[in-house]
Amino acid sequence: MQELSGTGTVVSVPLTDPARRSLLTRALSLAAAVAPFGLAFGVLASQAGLDPLVASGYSLLVFTGSAQFAAVAVLDDGGTVVAAVLAGLLLNLRCLAFGIVMAPAFPRSRAARALASQLMIDEAMAVGTATDDPRLRWFGYLAGGLGVFVTWNLATLAGAMLVPGTGTFVEDLGIDATIPAAFLALLWPRLSDPVQRRVAALGAAIALALAPVLPAGLPIIAAGAAVPLALKFARSADRQR
Repeated sequence: MQELSGTGTVVSVPLTDPARRSLLTRALSLAAAVAPFGLAFGVLASQAGLDPLVASGYSLLVFTGSAQFAAVAVLDDGGTVVAAVLAGLLLNLRCLAFGIVMAPAFPRSRAARALASQLMIDEAMAVGTATDDPRLRWFGYLAGGLGVFVTWNLATLAGAMLVPGTGTFVEDLGIDATIPAAFLALLWPRLSDPVQRRVAALGAAIALALAPVLPAGLPIIAAGAAVPLALKFARSADRQR
């Protein structure tokens, strides 16, 4: 199968390639994991007074998961539209870092980059960065992003139109653990590298320390400081050898 790589070079990556199948499996598992949360968002949007078509349009055009929950929760509590938008913006600041990491794998066309940016979510990033092969990063990013996009939007519509109740069924059934478990499965193989272990440990420590004092979403953004700190530590250790 011919494919345009992020460098603009045409390369051949067969559909039967094991690495590609592995990325597709990861993408499908994450897409399945977000379905209950899409249903929950649809229910929450309905409770906040949003028409099912408006809720679906929100998922289609905004497509930001946690930021959608934050914005609708603000509206449901009587907050202003400005406050809802600011809540979403704060939660999505991490996408700036995602874009920097994935940019080399993106096609050169500005139109293609603009369209692909709609899929700039945690799951697309997780699948795309699961490989160091630049030929496959683009495929992994699209697989992760499109898989979640389709699942999330179908689940949102179903939740807004079909699911009665209080919106707590995800927690009641215990399936709120599916996404953390899926991300842990993606993270685990990367922990064989000592630098990445330091990044994970420092990031977790920063997020846990700041969680009690910062609004939701900001501790995760602050945890990004673990990357330069871990790299600095690694370079210092290399110089001392």
